[in-house]
Amino acid sequence: MNTRESELTGSAGPLAGVTVLELGVFMAGPFATMQLADLGARVIKIENPQGGDQTRTTGPFVNGESAPYMLINRNKESVTLDLKSEVGREAFMRLAETADVVVENMRPGVMQRLGVAYENVRERNPGIIYASASGWGQDGPLAKLAGLDIMAQARSGLMSITGHPDSPPAKVGVPICDLTSAMYVALALTSALYERHRSGEGQYIDVSLFESGVSYAVWEAAGYFVEGKVGRPNGSAHQNQAPYQAVHTSDGFVTIGANTPRNWERFCQALGLEDLLADDRFQESYDRLTHRESLIALIEEKTMMMTTDEVVEVLNEAGVPCAPISDYSQVFSDDHLVSREFFWDSEHPVAGTVRQIGSPMRLSRTPTKRGPAGPSLGADNNLLDELGFTADELAELKAH
Repeated sequence: MNTRESELTGSAGPLAGVTVLELGVFMAGPFATMQLADLGARVIKIENPQGGDQTRTTGPFVNGESAPYMLINRNKESVTLDLKSEVGREAFMRLAETADVVVENMRPGVMQRLGVAYENVRERNPGIIYASASGWGQDGPLAKLAGLDIMAQARSGLMSITGHPDSPPAKVGVPICDLTSAMYVALALTSALYERHRSGEGQYIDVSLFESGVSYAVWEAAGYFVEGKVGRPNGSAHQNQAPYQAVHTSDGFVTIGANTPRNWERFCQALGLEDLLADDRFQESYDRLTHRESLIALIEEKTMMMTTDEVVEVLNEAGVPCAPISDYSQVFSDDHLVSREFFWDSEHPVAGTVRQIGSPMRLSRTPTKRGPAGPSLGADNNLLDELGFTADELAELKAH
């Protein structure tokens, strides 16, 4: 075992011993396998020799290496293969013979054309668990269409409820459908690995960005299926509860969550708004929602006389949920996150030290891995030497 392989496989994480082949680009596939790598799986990222994952072209750059790539591909190995060549395809299949999982997020049909689809891999490795993430899923009227995160956000309904009333459409600030589909892929894979212990059989997993976005519509589905109500954008306000939103202060905004009877009472008492407790318009949760506009106006008469810090301090003291709205300069230096050592430094042979966002998964006995940053393109091509190819075949593999 070489030094780099030892670094990547030495952790006794909960998925230690699981080998994953990734054919992923941009977000959905790579973010899914990052979760598995953090949990101790060995992830071998298969990349096109001509540039690799397109994320490598996305800045900012450190000594020519993409910072986003190094974050989302941490704890992985990089092997370059031309899957359009016979020898490259065979190399992939030999790797797949001893792998547990394959993850890909190409457009449906691409894996079949390359000859590395689930059916092909299953012939060589019947126990393989193979996951595909795509815009619209592997079948259905939309399956063959291109589907990026913003299209999934649009068609899933998320953009119809995001932003403020009477404003142009807005997407969620992060690629939420990409990232959610990735988490569903990771969850489905770990479930399939567990099931394989019972049955001894692999299976195929189909996850779409579209359905991942629709899966978030819990409040909207309840309203529509029961009352025929169509969700609309409410800014920061909750669909069904009030007060539960951002309100003005003298120097900005603060979020409040006085949405239970006890928190509503504490909220009014903490801010000296006891009159609201006796107001017939605000007696019950439904009343407060019905008269939300009037309620927020009365609350802001008080909060706009206080700074954000003052509101947060008073409400925290009273046990009422509240928080300031942080920008990312504040998030990435947040005292709470720093005290929990959420951010950490990984190493890269070219870029040096690369700051990482931590994993929210905190396991007491088998903690998540904190290994190297995402590798340089083809950094682990030495793995090809172990696949039993002749010298001529190896030369052809490495020529691409």
